[in-house]
Amino acid sequence: MVFNSFSYLIFFPVVAILYFLLPHKYRWFLLLAASCYFYMFFIPVYILILFFTIIIDYFAGILIENSEGWQKSLFLKMSLVANIGILCLFKYYNFLAENINAVLGSVHVNQNIGYLKILLPIGLSFHTFQAMSYTIEVYRGNQKAERHFGIYALYVMFFPQLVAGPIERPQNVLHQFHIKHNFDIQECMLGLQQIVWGLFKKSVIADRLAIITDSVYNQPKDASALSIIVGTIFFAFEIYCDFSGYSDIALGSARVLGFKLMKNFDLPFQSKSITEFWRRWHISLSAWFNDYLFNPIVGSIRAWGNSAIAIGLLTTFFLSGLWHGAGWKFVIFGLLHGAAMVYEFYTKKLRKKLFKRVPANVNILISRLLTFLFAVFAWVFFRANNLDEAFLFIRKSFSVFSEIYQLFSSRHNVLSVMKDKYFPQFSTINTTTAIVFLLFLEIVQHIGMKKNFYVSILKSPTFIQWVVYFSFILCIVVFGVFDNKQFIYFQF
Repeated sequence: MVFNSFSYLIFFPVVAILYFLLPHKYRWFLLLAASCYFYMFFIPVYILILFFTIIIDYFAGILIENSEGWQKSLFLKMSLVANIGILCLFKYYNFLAENINAVLGSVHVNQNIGYLKILLPIGLSFHTFQAMSYTIEVYRGNQKAERHFGIYALYVMFFPQLVAGPIERPQNVLHQFHIKHNFDIQECMLGLQQIVWGLFKKSVIADRLAIITDSVYNQPKDASALSIIVGTIFFAFEIYCDFSGYSDIALGSARVLGFKLMKNFDLPFQSKSITEFWRRWHISLSAWFNDYLFNPIVGSIRAWGNSAIAIGLLTTFFLSGLWHGAGWKFVIFGLLHGAAMVYEFYTKKLRKKLFKRVPANVNILISRLLTFLFAVFAWVFFRANNLDEAFLFIRKSFSVFSEIYQLFSSRHNVLSVMKDKYFPQFSTINTTTAIVFLLFLEIVQHIGMKKNFYVSILKSPTFIQWVVYFSFILCIVVFGVFDNKQFIYFQF
């Protein structure tokens, strides 16, 4: 089930009403059953994979807590191998087989490894990482092993964040399932506001921008340099509105029920560096890799000095790229960000010295612009259908200056030439609508930087509140794109 569907519009209110009507001791069962139903909307049989890992990790947590020394380490490793093994089987087996076959073919060996005809379970990377964080935290002594099997299963399967995060830690969520949540009208209204805002970002902006970006990236040979650059910039906002929109709906849904999930986005396009960008973008994933991969790597080779940081960053972002998808284009996407962070680490003092005499506002503006442009460049590899097309887009984009010169040296109407020659696949109405709502998004986010947008609405007079609610719902109904388009991160 997807959040931007009529099914969820019926499903969530029913679950929320039943949740608050039921006695506390039965609520976990309702949420678990609802989460199973939610997940089985995709490929029902794949829920068995979830059950398998849940059973393993539930008993692993208890065994880890009750063990010491090598046995404790062994139970953790068994749990991690089971989780990573399932992830690799479904997500990386065919990618690995394809590359092995390519190597064998290059040395004229005719023996090929067969491929598996299986689909990637929705959100497998997300709930695998969340399950792994549980056993790791129990091993580290930061979390008590959960004895209630149903509560532990709910920790992994809680439907608001089951398929695309945020990737929660057990310390933040598990205890919340034991607490009785009474209905709070203010929290409910704040949660509903966040849900509507998320739907607005997804349906009105992201899915409308997707029409533009798809027209560019699905026809690489016909795309002009200008359309590639504009389409990729639009994709940056598309993926942001798509993923942060999902997170808003997830956090809002949980908030209505009385649960608090971690914030997953914090205005990433305000970042002044790639390092800062990853502190603001997909925060739960960045924190996961930082705590469970980067810090252990650096700690194990700390004697290597600054090289340990560089190795840790490149290794972490290599695996982060693979986490996003089984393909070399995702590996390059990750390594580009890793290399950028290594560059920022080694040149931090030099850049500070060079920009010392530059006015602070100018420095911030330049830093944000360069960070955004780098992120846009890296997203070419993320969005392209394959690696060859990604390089084709980059090569073609170098002719942008020639196109701009031809555009303004033309004796014909500039807007007409742009439409007919460089942006023939762009719908004027759709593009204009998307730009208007993007500007509106930036205005709202700018206001939100100074004060809490949701709380501000709630503190407004009742008439103003309902005007705002009605306006947003009307925008979603009138300008939203409803084609059951899944959220981009569902594929991960």
